[in-house]
Amino acid sequence: MLIFTMGLLLAGCGPRGPQGPQQNSAPEAGVVTVQAERMALTTELPGRTVASRVSDIRPRVNGLIIKRAFEEGSFVREGDILYQIDPVHYQAAYNQAVAIVALDEAVLPALRSREERYRALVASHAVGQQEYDDVLAKLRQAEAQLEASKANLEIARIRLSYTPVTSPISGRIGRSNVTEGALVIEYQPSALATVQQLDPIYVDVPQSTVELLRLQQRMAGGELSSDSAIQKKVTIVREDGVSYPVEGRLEFRDVTVNPTTGSVILRIVVPNPDSVLLPGMFVRAVLTEGIMEDAILVPQPGISRDQKGNPFAWVVDENGKAAVRMLVLDRAIGNKWLVSSGLSVGDRVIVEGIQRLRPGTPVVAAEINPEENNKN
Repeated sequence: MLIFTMGLLLAGCGPRGPQGPQQNSAPEAGVVTVQAERMALTTELPGRTVASRVSDIRPRVNGLIIKRAFEEGSFVREGDILYQIDPVHYQAAYNQAVAIVALDEAVLPALRSREERYRALVASHAVGQQEYDDVLAKLRQAEAQLEASKANLEIARIRLSYTPVTSPISGRIGRSNVTEGALVIEYQPSALATVQQLDPIYVDVPQSTVELLRLQQRMAGGELSSDSAIQKKVTIVREDGVSYPVEGRLEFRDVTVNPTTGSVILRIVVPNPDSVLLPGMFVRAVLTEGIMEDAILVPQPGISRDQKGNPFAWVVDENGKAAVRMLVLDRAIGNKWLVSSGLSVGDRVIVEGIQRLRPGTPVVAAEINPEENNKN
């Protein structure tokens, strides 16, 4: 009996069969091998829309408004009549100027004939030189008077042409500040209405000088390369978060720094045929900073942070063991992090099974495709 009992105890203390768990087996981990990619780095900046052309409509002659010829909020074309100022006084002044010119022109033929006769007589000494000089002076005076009358006629014609107030540009007109019967004054400070050209429309985007200098340094250091064709294209995101369907074009960067904000203005020209974008809207502009030829991107699950918030990644080293790499991150791009330093091409970054790792732990690495995992 004693021998049987000891046999059972020894059997219980012996090694387990194949069904027992493997306590010392290496943990499995999903890894992604680091590859260099060529990509355009973008930045998103807030901006505000501005009409490409703005014209404040002001009268150029005094008078009463007798007609408003447009519908508020409508589209007007260059040269369209917007208001009509009472032209009666200016028409009368024009007619008077026409009559004065005709009167001066009527005097000239007789004076010219007289000057020709006296010129022939003075040559034969039939009249004195002084008499001829007096006739010639009267002719020159009459000719000068005619030129002055023609100038006054032109002034009267111009002032009469100002009585219909026209639009100097094509665009959308706002509300009218006057109605029929209002007295307006020549070049008054307050506008009768405002016309704004909305196609194309401008987007003015402030960029900090700190960011501008950082970008210039990266360009100078060769970290980024320039591609003008790509960098001029700008995507506009509306206030509701929807991307505007038409790309804008970076027109220029201002050369003056705003002393209050420490920023310069980037002007973007955006086609706006349907007037979807209105002046004063807040939008966001996605601009291309430059091209990075050897960008290293790591899926976000592969990046962890220590207690101080410093980023690091678990990698499988050349001995097949888990190791920690401290990183410097540039920015998030989609579902990945752009890594500035800490990783090299060919490194195997662990993105699955991180919870079971310790530094120096042997790892069974399995290559995975994070894009397929995201789709699933």
